[in-house]
Amino acid sequence: MTTSKPTAQEAFVWVWLPQAGRPVVAGKLTQRADQLFFTYGRSYLQRPDAMALYLPELPLQTGTITLLPGLDMPACIRDAAPDAWGRRVVIHQLLGSSAANASAADLSELAYLLQSGSNRIGALDFQTTADRYVEREDKHSSLEALQTAADHVERGLPLAPTLAQALLHGTSIGGARPKVMLYDAGRQRIAKFSSSADVYSVVKAEFVAMRLAQRVGLDVATVEWTQVLGRDVLLVERFDRVQSGSHWSRRAMVSALTMMGLDEMMVAHASYAQLAEIVRLRFDAPLDSLRELFARMVFNVLCGNTDDHARNHAAFWDGARLRLTPAYDICPQARSGEQASQGMRILGNARASQLSLCLQAAPQFLLDEAQARAIIDAQVATIRRDFDVVCQEAQLSDVERRYLWGRQFLNPFALYGWGDKRD
Repeated sequence: MTTSKPTAQEAFVWVWLPQAGRPVVAGKLTQRADQLFFTYGRSYLQRPDAMALYLPELPLQTGTITLLPGLDMPACIRDAAPDAWGRRVVIHQLLGSSAANASAADLSELAYLLQSGSNRIGALDFQTTADRYVEREDKHSSLEALQTAADHVERGLPLAPTLAQALLHGTSIGGARPKVMLYDAGRQRIAKFSSSADVYSVVKAEFVAMRLAQRVGLDVATVEWTQVLGRDVLLVERFDRVQSGSHWSRRAMVSALTMMGLDEMMVAHASYAQLAEIVRLRFDAPLDSLRELFARMVFNVLCGNTDDHARNHAAFWDGARLRLTPAYDICPQARSGEQASQGMRILGNARASQLSLCLQAAPQFLLDEAQARAIIDAQVATIRRDFDVVCQEAQLSDVERRYLWGRQFLNPFALYGWGDKRD
């Protein structure tokens, strides 16, 4: 089914400047054919604290800004748009019973920006007016109501108005799995739900990976595991929100995809080596960030997270420099055999999920062989030592543990050429 797209041809971009409790209008997005162009507002450019939404993509200048080659909208704006799950919810809300026959292309990019929740990742939001900011959120829904609403969308069932509003604040988060924003006791978290299509406990697997990532020394988002209506739920602490007195400020973020000047159609070209080069040139504390990035790459190989694509890496943006955000979305992927490839290239065109390839790439991260080997050996030892302990935290059964061990975690393919063997 093809439905008519909403007729909106423009949207105003609001931004939370550093430490601010309220957003200001930064500029306007305008639709031209199938492309979106951004123009800064004159009043924003005159502000002494005006910050470029991202450089070099959107410098502080008058007039409509030319898109980077190959892009149909500014990449830093696309970072704030919903991905697969959010688009599915928006379609469900706008088209109702017709949603089952609709595709993501049936709505315009402006429609997704304007219809998704306001509490999106990073420091941007989108409004139909420049005069008054109206938040599109419901902060009072229970986790049970949110789980029920997510189930309805997955099953193609109609949503009551209260459930539809409850689910709105999950539409602006990236990713393909059911998730929502959760406000609870002065905290802001992302609740990631089980899916009816899961053939194993994906939520528990991600919890185990995130907790082990913390134990090997990575800077990761804080996670908790719980159950709601008999279903597993992962609660992820938001690191792009900072509570200051009576208000929350928002931290600007950009994905690695944006840092590389790529869009979704070019994601296969993204590489750790290219990201490492950007870290060397544009990051605060580049040596520490390079070591952290290398360690994250190694851990993704060791835990079977082959979904480490460039939108699953991000950095905070302060208007001049970048700094890695805590790691997130470290989720072991379903795997039946041994051979596997990472979502991003590791060295040249090679992306095999192997420690030996990571070691070859170490110079890209300004690490010598001894330093790289020390990082890898420490991670392998920690995973071996702490895997059962973390599985107990997640209340994994023996069957679930055996499914993860040696398949996702420490798969023999990752260890080939490393001189290590599976227990």
